[in-house]
Amino acid sequence: MELNAVTIGFVVFTIFTLGGGFGVVTTRNLFQGTIWLMLSLFGVAGYFVLLSAPFLAAVQVLVYIGAIAILITFAVMLTRSVTRIKARYVRLVPSFIGSLALFLVLLLGITIPIFGGQLPESAPEYVATTRELGAALVDENGYVVPFMLASVLLTAAMIGAIFIARDETT
Repeated sequence: MELNAVTIGFVVFTIFTLGGGFGVVTTRNLFQGTIWLMLSLFGVAGYFVLLSAPFLAAVQVLVYIGAIAILITFAVMLTRSVTRIKARYVRLVPSFIGSLALFLVLLLGITIPIFGGQLPESAPEYVATTRELGAALVDENGYVVPFMLASVLLTAAMIGAIFIARDETT
């Protein structure tokens, strides 16, 4: 493995993504968990840059970090009862070891059949344009069904969030 800018970037973004994810699941403070989530999502945006998909990286930063994580931050800051919840860590070490073992089994079970024991040598040379990505989302032979399902799921989540957050006195 040669040490070049792409490899160093991959390692840095992997540390951001995995470190942020680890911070999310181990912190007891919801506000700090949101900050860790932002770091993890920033690492995912870095992967998009490394894969020559700057549009998807920008969407990742704007939509997930800029909108959803900030919304979670405001929700945590404005909700007093949520900050009083204290997590109880019962059997933390056995749970961690079991989760790590399951992760490794799944990782090996997925990567070995796909790559046949060998990693790919390089990334593909073809880079999709923004026009092609948009056409793939709405083309009837493309991703229109998952796109519509995601739209319905997000709408249902918004309606559920409004229902939960509404004032009970009105």
